[in-house]
Amino acid sequence: MNPPTFRATVAALALGQLVCWAALYYAFSSFVLPMQRAMAWSKPQMMGAFTLGLALWGVATYAVGGAIDRGHGRRVMTAGAALAGAGFLLWSQAASLPLLYTAWALLGVSMAMTLYEPAFNVLTKRFPERYVQGITSLTLVGGFASTLSFPAVAGLIAWLDWRGALQAIGVLLLVVIAPLHAWALRGTPPVAARPANASTEADDATLHEALREPSFWLLTATFTLYAFGSAALWAHVMPAFAAKGFSEAQALAVVVWIGPAQVLGRLLFLAFGQRVSTRRIGLVVLAGLPVSLAIFALANQIAALLLFALLFGLANGLVTIVRGSLVPQYYGRGHVGRISGAMSGIALLSRAAAPLATAWLLLALPGYTEMLLVLAGLGVAAVAAFAWARPPRNPPPAVAP
Repeated sequence: MNPPTFRATVAALALGQLVCWAALYYAFSSFVLPMQRAMAWSKPQMMGAFTLGLALWGVATYAVGGAIDRGHGRRVMTAGAALAGAGFLLWSQAASLPLLYTAWALLGVSMAMTLYEPAFNVLTKRFPERYVQGITSLTLVGGFASTLSFPAVAGLIAWLDWRGALQAIGVLLLVVIAPLHAWALRGTPPVAARPANASTEADDATLHEALREPSFWLLTATFTLYAFGSAALWAHVMPAFAAKGFSEAQALAVVVWIGPAQVLGRLLFLAFGQRVSTRRIGLVVLAGLPVSLAIFALANQIAALLLFALLFGLANGLVTIVRGSLVPQYYGRGHVGRISGAMSGIALLSRAAAPLATAWLLLALPGYTEMLLVLAGLGVAAVAAFAWARPPRNPPPAVAP
């Protein structure tokens, strides 16, 4: 049986990304209040489980990337979806905090095996001549995950109660998404003839070689700072609106535009991004974070806050594409799993720490305006690090995306 075509593989992985992001990343907050009512757990106790999951996502990323580099991408993504299903089923039985934390330990590892990075690395290896197009398509569909998650989970909870909703999600991941990953990544696709200047694995940088390049550490600093600022904003966005005197309905009327702006950015990249270098796009995209945070910090009018939502959404939608595309361009495809895993693992740990770290920061600052300006300053530092992250002295020959 022939392996799926590029389009079929991307379509199947895109559906997997949509469901996995909706379930693993966005759904947790929808279960907080139902769990609190049923189990009388405090919010910090429950948030600790989610933080554990995010931390293990970062810790496991390098090992997952190494497995993909060794040719086990199909096993990784199939097992990751199955592990996610098992984690949701275990979560549905949680009658104590240790069991909740155990479930989220499994779910954190499954995040590392399913969400974006492994799919990017698999596509980069399987379709070297079209991987940028594939990555863009995955993020375009994945951008709708939050739009899907909140109403879908609310409907499941109303229909099945919170434990039944978790079981339904677990079954979906086990019975639909895991087999879909196995089907999409079976066999080895025939690779189109590469240009004469295409890289071979012998040309590609190993992780050890990448670690000796200043560009690796500058890019790592870039995406770590960006992840911290973005995660901190998501954790505090509603209290920050309340501190400005806006109602929850007014805040939601602004925040709801971030998701569509993410998708718009990815559509624009799909249409026009191939005409501009990834570095130039990255500089513009990364500048969107500090500018949007500064607007949010200082604005008190809905129109200005809508501009914040547009800029933040555009930047948030495109930064994933920039990271996924730039690593193979700088270091080649041969060890892209390990290199991107090491780079993104640090950023993911920063994301996990951001909500708590900024909560502590608020104790030392007058309020949210000052905190947002501090985060904007970190965004400026991210732009500067990216600008200094020049390509390695001897980069591998590029493969046209």
